[in-house]
Amino acid sequence: MLKVKVNNKNEHQVVLDSSTGGTIDGTEFSWDIAEVKNGSFHVIKDAKSYTLEVIKADHAEKSFLVSVNGNKYQLQVKDKYDELLKSLGLDNMNASKVNEIKAPMPGLVLDLRVSEGDKVQKGDPVLVLEAMKMENIIKSPTDGTIKKINVKKGVAVEKNQVLVNFA
Repeated sequence: MLKVKVNNKNEHQVVLDSSTGGTIDGTEFSWDIAEVKNGSFHVIKDAKSYTLEVIKADHAEKSFLVSVNGNKYQLQVKDKYDELLKSLGLDNMNASKVNEIKAPMPGLVLDLRVSEGDKVQKGDPVLVLEAMKMENIIKSPTDGTIKKINVKKGVAVEKNQVLVNFA
């Protein structure tokens, strides 16, 4: 069973019995689904035709942005394991605040892509670290504001040395 929250409002219980059907909130349905091209599908559900496109998929967060016949829907999916973690009180363990970026390996700081006070989003490049003759772009692990930059361009760093602090 899956719990699917649509647009952060309505939550539905979905059970897929097979590749041809299942139930939504206890109501049976049948469907035929075919992938037209990568991320784009043609669906026939209960004798109605739909065009479904996956616009954005974050598998780690189980979050999807889809378009159904041109209407966009934000989906948040929870499976039985997510429900088990929630019942045990372990569902927010990954929500701890990241306060710093540490060097993943020894290396040389080639470039700083941010300044103190800059706002960054998860995945934004923060700095470039050269290690073993390779350039590694170190990205922000979280959304936040750069509080302090503890290194300078051209300086060597050790593994686990704190490079940047977040506010």
